[in-house]
Amino acid sequence: MNPPADKRALWLLALRQRSVVLRALKFGFTAGLLQAAVNQGDLWLHHAASPVVVVKTIVSPLIGFTLVLFTSAATWVQKSVEQNEIE
Repeated sequence: MNPPADKRALWLLALRQRSVVLRALKFGFTAGLLQAAVNQGDLWLHHAASPVVVVKTIVSPLIGFTLVLFTSAATWVQKSVEQNEIE
């Protein structure tokens, strides 16, 4: 296999790792929920939520989750590549 195919396979494997997904849930999703609470919480408390606010409230945790998922996967891939270079 050529290196790009190896890298793609590593990325797919990384995205299926339980530790990578759990890290994204713990840190990314939680940070996104906190961000949504800070940014849209006052509107929810004053019962002024519009469809746009609902969408923003849902999207914020998903953005945090996705960001941490890909950074965690990148770290996993990098460590795997480094381990294979050493061996």
